[in-house]
Amino acid sequence: MSQHLSEQEIIRREKLTKLQAAGVNPYPAPLYPVSHYSADIKAAYTEETKESLANVCVAGRVMSINDRGKVFFIKIQDSKGIIQLYVKRDDICPDEDKTFWDAVIKPLDYGDIIGAAGYAFVTKTGETSIHAQNVTMLAKSLKPLPVVKRDEEGHVFDAVTDPEFRYRQRYADLIINPGVKDAFIKRTKLINTIREFLNEQGALEVDTPVLQAIPGGAAARPFVTHHNTLDMPFYLRIANELYLKRLIVGGFDWVYEFSRNFRNEGMDRTHNPEFTVLEWYTAYKDYFWMMEITEKLFERIAIALHGTTDVQFGEKTISFKAPYRRISIYDAIKESTGIDVSEMDEDGLRTVCKQLHIATDATMGKGKLIDELFSAKEDNYIQPTFVIDHPVEMSPLTKKHRSKAGLVERFELFVNGKEIANAYSELNDPIDQRERFEEQSRLMERGDDEAMFIDNDFLRALEYGMPPTSGIGIGIDRLCMLMTNQPSIQDVLLFPQMRPEKVEE
Repeated sequence: MSQHLSEQEIIRREKLTKLQAAGVNPYPAPLYPVSHYSADIKAAYTEETKESLANVCVAGRVMSINDRGKVFFIKIQDSKGIIQLYVKRDDICPDEDKTFWDAVIKPLDYGDIIGAAGYAFVTKTGETSIHAQNVTMLAKSLKPLPVVKRDEEGHVFDAVTDPEFRYRQRYADLIINPGVKDAFIKRTKLINTIREFLNEQGALEVDTPVLQAIPGGAAARPFVTHHNTLDMPFYLRIANELYLKRLIVGGFDWVYEFSRNFRNEGMDRTHNPEFTVLEWYTAYKDYFWMMEITEKLFERIAIALHGTTDVQFGEKTISFKAPYRRISIYDAIKESTGIDVSEMDEDGLRTVCKQLHIATDATMGKGKLIDELFSAKEDNYIQPTFVIDHPVEMSPLTKKHRSKAGLVERFELFVNGKEIANAYSELNDPIDQRERFEEQSRLMERGDDEAMFIDNDFLRALEYGMPPTSGIGIGIDRLCMLMTNQPSIQDVLLFPQMRPEKVEE
């Protein structure tokens, strides 16, 4: 990155030098005795309680400065909000020596971090504030923040919206756009709600490898790295499914993991190469049970975050109240295209794709073609919908349907036109599983770089015997988008992947 400094950055560095020359440490030792936060003071202050707020100590970032000469009104932002400081020169420097005032208070900049001790009071305009009796410089800001306009109540009406700035400099985005932090607080609450729900059900949280010798559990292109000591390639996991199933073989009845996964694929408003998925596997259950408990979980999340099962997303109201609609994938394709593809072979499917102007290539087998036909219209499903009973060619890890030939017991949950969850009655027949893997290997030979590898150790585990099992994967990032009303996955990732930053010459 360029070391070129703007005029403002040069001025701030000059102020830094003057602070140091005056004997003020602009970056003192980290211990500072914060006793109260802005929102707590505002909530607690009354005429009856003001005595309990006669000795408070706060710290935060300077967000505005109103210079009245010998009095400064300074608004600082802490982790809970903004509060005003009333800073009077003769209170801060009661003696003749006004060096501190001239060296610290007068040169304060927007973005500096300061601490203040004093007492709470209400100004003539009715604003709960702190009358500062001493001020401490805690960190001098050397880079100016974008100026955000606020009204007298502190409401933002000219926010910084440039995504290039916001996503690349998330630290600055969090400072100047207060609503951003709320989305990430809700993300944490969402994850905690899921964890509480699963723990109450008796599930066990576990950890599985991120570096894998074979990228299994999903159809996706992996990231490849190299292990120097073992002198062999490793892959960042695309899914944790096969490891969790190994634990079911080992005797755990219900395991789950919040898995950070990596797929070397495209980036858009709903895809990021690094993302979070919740997967769980439960012995002696099937996909019908999984649909019911998924409905209960989503109801619980909506109520925890919003107090209701109705969630607003843009102009849409999405109801997470059970039960959700169920439709087979063949019926979904027929509903959207008017064509019944349930008995078609690969050539017939390719012809239909051509008629509907859906691009295909020679690497695509029957499963991929059906997936393309459905995906072309998946945005029809705004309210929660289980798309069930997929063709066997689409689902190499799924148990064959108990009563419908050629299908498997699988569902995908769609909300607002996007897949949020994918679940199966898990395939536990090791011979059938080997045949499915071998079919994937043939697709790989045709050039399908998302086809699955054969995982012989997983097959060995199945040969010991895996009980009937149901499993699910839930996209946490997309679920967070829905539950926090965010239009882009980058808005629910603190540090989304970005293209390399352009370097100024």
